[in-house]
This record gives sequence, C-alpha cells and structure tokens, in this order.
Amino acid sequence: MNWRAASAGLALLAVTVGRVHAEPPDPVRRDYHLTARQIADGSYVVEGSTEDFSRANGGLMVNSAFIVTDEGVIVLDTGPSRLFGEQFRALIDRTSGGKPIVQVINSHLHPDHFLGNQAFAPETLSATSETIAGMSAAGEDFTTNMYRLLGNWMLDTEPVVPKTVLQAHTAVVGGHRLHYLTLAGHSDSDVALFDETTGVLYAADLVFHDRTPTTPHADIAPWLAALAALEALKFKVVVPGHGPVAQDAGPLHQTADWLRWLDGTLRQAARQGLSEAEVFRLPIPERFSALSLTRAEFERSVVHLYPALLRGQLQPSATKVE
Repeated sequence: MNWRAASAGLALLAVTVGRVHAEPPDPVRRDYHLTARQIADGSYVVEGSTEDFSRANGGLMVNSAFIVTDEGVIVLDTGPSRLFGEQFRALIDRTSGGKPIVQVINSHLHPDHFLGNQAFAPETLSATSETIAGMSAAGEDFTTNMYRLLGNWMLDTEPVVPKTVLQAHTAVVGGHRLHYLTLAGHSDSDVALFDETTGVLYAADLVFHDRTPTTPHADIAPWLAALAALEALKFKVVVPGHGPVAQDAGPLHQTADWLRWLDGTLRQAARQGLSEAEVFRLPIPERFSALSLTRAEFERSVVHLYPALLRGQLQPSATKVE
C-alpha cells in the first residue's frame, strides 16, 4: 500500500468531517464515563456511539472489548486517545479484579483503534505485519489528524506501534478457545477474533451495525469475501467495530448490502462518465435509512473509491497489432 497516499486520504477524511481549531488549555480532566457491558461469560464491550468524531464524544465512536480468562485478560482495540486507553485500562482492572493483561490486539491500522496503546505494556501489544507497517508509516499523520478533530481529548497522545506480529491461529487461553482470523477488505489487514467457548465474534471494522461503513482504505471485493467467511462461523453474538452488539448475523448482512450497493452504484456511475459532483447527488435507497451518516459516508466513499473506477473506464482498451 502507498502509505503517503493513505495518510493523505485520512487527512482528507478529517477535513471532510470538519476543520477544528486549537483549544485553550483545559483545566478540567475530561472523562469518557466508560462502562463495561457483559455480553457473555467473561466477555465485555465498551460501546461507542454511531456518530462521527467530535469534541462532544471525544472520539468514542468505536467498540473496544476485553475477555477475562483464567490466565489473564485479552484486550481488543485500545481506542482513540491516550486518555481513553488509560480510562479503559482502569475499567478493565476494576472489572477483572486486577488480573494481568496478557494480550492486546490492534485489529487494524485506523487510529481510533490503536491510539490508546500507551496505556498498555508494550510487550502485550500485537497486530499483523501489514498493520504494523501501516502504523509505522502513517501513525504520526493519523495522530495529527485526530488532534485536529478532538482537541484536548488527545493531550499527550502518541502512536505506539506493536512489536509482536499476530498471525492466524487457534489457541486456548484461560479456558477460552480462540480463533484469530486475519482477513482484509476494510483495510489491507483486518483481524477478527472468534471465541468458540462463548460464541462471541469480535468482528472489528469488518462489520458495522446501524452505522454506514467507512472506506478510506477499503477494497470491497475482499471485504465481501471476509464477511462471507465470518458468517460461516457458528457465533451467537457479534461485536461490530461500530454500532450495537447483536445476537444474529444481521449486522453482517447490513454491511454487505451497503457495500454491494456502493460498489454497483459507483461502477455504474463510472460507466456513465459522471463527475464526482454528480455522483455526490445520487439518491441513497430508503432501506439504508436506519444507518447513521449515510450521506456523509457515501460522499467520502466517492472521494476514496470513485477516481480509480473512473480512470479504469477512461483508459483505452489494449488492441492487438497484427
């Protein structure tokens, strides 16, 4: 992946969300007021909102989770800031009775999923090699953009990149049989975790629920393949990267439906040679009205995905010379 282009893409995403300006020093310590919702035996989720990044929510629009096992705690995604990470770590300690944290998984490279890493011991942090490379190349730019969006919520936040490489495997940890799945589509490397013991699928940003999927680094074909692979699992509960926890495959179907419509719409627009401005104004089907931020995310997806599709239509076909 071209990480310079990727960083520029996230910068554009930040500008699209809205420009923000530096805040004066904040004398009041901000508080995310985190609560842990138990969804299965030893399984907890901190649910973010389905809103966009804002100073009102401090970037808490992502789901983070943890599993309390007999051997210690496994953490999935550390959130958007150092402050979130610290408050999340304190919540984990209270909930688990102070059990040690044995592993922290960063599911992919997007900053709302790993900028809380400072709160956790470096030796516990893990991610795939592709995600580690992406964080290393673009982490500073990602962090700068988050400062622009969230202001003082980001104080003292620095990107901390895992050193432990995570690969697909199955392991039994403290009585939980865990399947670590390395997939792709939302980014070039997306980790999902299936706890076979409890039936909980932690899908990260491969699955959105009642929230329009984001696409700054998306490739829709492998994303749809990843969703099909996840649906084949015998899960009882699914934790999406964004949106409410569910007890069925509805969020997977909802995400796939949006991606198929988005891909088909953009490809048809490219065949017609529509400009980006014209694509922005295309109607969105009523069946997506339950999703938050549909128009805003559709317009961002046009910026992210449409230029390449349009170029593909405009390039002359190769002809054979006799």
